[in-house]
Amino acid sequence: MADPRFFPHAGELSLAEVAARTGSKLVNCPDPTVKVDDVAPLEAAKPSDVSFLENRRYLDALARSGAGACLIPGDLVPRAPAHMALLVTGAPRRNFARLGWCFHPEPGFEPGVCPGARVAASARLGAGSRVEPGAVIGERVEIGEGCLIGANTVINDAVVIGCGTRIGANVTLSHSVIGERCEILPGARIGQHGFGFDLGGDGTVRMPHLGRVMIEDDVEIGANCTIDRGAGPDTRIGRGSMLDNLVHLAHNVQLGCGCIVVAQVGIAGSTRLGDHVVIGGQTGIVGHIDIGDRARIAGRAGVHRNIPPDGAVGGSPAVPIDEWRRSVAILRQLARRGPKVLKPGKGGGSNG
Repeated sequence: MADPRFFPHAGELSLAEVAARTGSKLVNCPDPTVKVDDVAPLEAAKPSDVSFLENRRYLDALARSGAGACLIPGDLVPRAPAHMALLVTGAPRRNFARLGWCFHPEPGFEPGVCPGARVAASARLGAGSRVEPGAVIGERVEIGEGCLIGANTVINDAVVIGCGTRIGANVTLSHSVIGERCEILPGARIGQHGFGFDLGGDGTVRMPHLGRVMIEDDVEIGANCTIDRGAGPDTRIGRGSMLDNLVHLAHNVQLGCGCIVVAQVGIAGSTRLGDHVVIGGQTGIVGHIDIGDRARIAGRAGVHRNIPPDGAVGGSPAVPIDEWRRSVAILRQLARRGPKVLKPGKGGGSNG
């Protein structure tokens, strides 16, 4: 079971209740009233746990698992061990996640403004919200109902935060409008001016950044992310997008809905991403390009030109993914052969 000091437990569920909550069909289960009390990976699961299998690579782990029940696709049911109750579903991993939240729901909080927090008189704090110690809320800030503002977070003047949004400790927000049910993890910096300037013989002039950061509903911003406000147009993050830790979005970046951006990605200014784009970790993307809907970018890529919808690229500079894989395979073959002395063929010698 998950450590109860950190993850409060909501109680047991019968296998029949698990099936109902996940929309699964019970198979190999003589007694649907049997109780389970947690979720766990196949390798660590006990008889009181529910696990899941989605990838055939883990069939050996399934065979060895001590899990009492498993969420599993229908075609893999014959490969499961006889002792295990099966919850047949087309989306094992997704339902495993849903079940995990049933056993370990998001912890609640006591509403109110804690001692040591400072809330400006003109700020509006929605019912059921909490402001933790050391937080500073500026003038004309609007915070919706049921929000959590973490310790030592600073929310500058006129920022708007939608209902049910949770903001971690030591976050700074300015020039931002944030939607409902968002989660901003500790240390994020959102709304600062971007890296824009003009170079000339008489010195450097910093460009004004007169836009905002617009974050739509159900977005997650990872720890220590930095998101610059727009220089004129807004920086925008679409509904349901997820940013991992240490991601940087420069001024005017436009992220569509449902995008996934893995850790240490940097996206330069004015680049536009469509919906459901996935970007692997440590990727760098230049500014002023367009990346189409559902594009896939492999980790550590260097993207320097447009990517069409449904495109997949890898490498630095990034090229179509199949071309990149062929290049990697050829380099491996050359490395295995070792260095060779190239000898000129007939007629191929040099006269000088």
